[in-house]
Amino acid sequence: METTETRARPDAGAAAGAEPAPRGLTRRALLARGAAFGTTLIVGAGFVTARDAAWAVEVTTLKPETMATLIQMARDIYPHDRLADRFYAVAVKGYDDPAKAEMVEAGIAALDAAARGRGFTSYAAARWESDRTAILQDIERGDFFQTVRSGLVTGLYNQKEVWPLFGYEGESYSKGGYINRGFDDIDWL
Repeated sequence: METTETRARPDAGAAAGAEPAPRGLTRRALLARGAAFGTTLIVGAGFVTARDAAWAVEVTTLKPETMATLIQMARDIYPHDRLADRFYAVAVKGYDDPAKAEMVEAGIAALDAAARGRGFTSYAAARWESDRTAILQDIERGDFFQTVRSGLVTGLYNQKEVWPLFGYEGESYSKGGYINRGFDDIDWL
């Protein structure tokens, strides 16, 4: 089950065949209530968990708010709707290290400063993906962004649990190579 907020701004018009909102509840009120309760992650003392509590990640060095922002940042850098937040949490868990804490806390502070420059109280307060992407573009040339982005390449895509979600069957050398295992059976291209 996807635990993140809506990826794109809702259309102004209602979808064809859509059910009408319950009496007394306007579409605007429904969206406002959904935004109020639509936070992706719950931050507690020493942990970050999903709204549905299906997973949690313990933090020992970073502030839980910093880890939650780092998870959202990871999702915005490499967005995949079919990947749950727990995969992104695993990918950035390595930053909860005393040797990296100062760099990460300073980087998240700079990210929040860039968000304030765009009218938000913090990066995490920017509700729309397009707004967060614009904030990331403000810091993308910096060392912090480049460190996180390059770390995500291996931190996210080396998780064997995500491979089936992308149709990747893993290495084939030990099984005779790709030629003997249907190298041309990719159906998602």
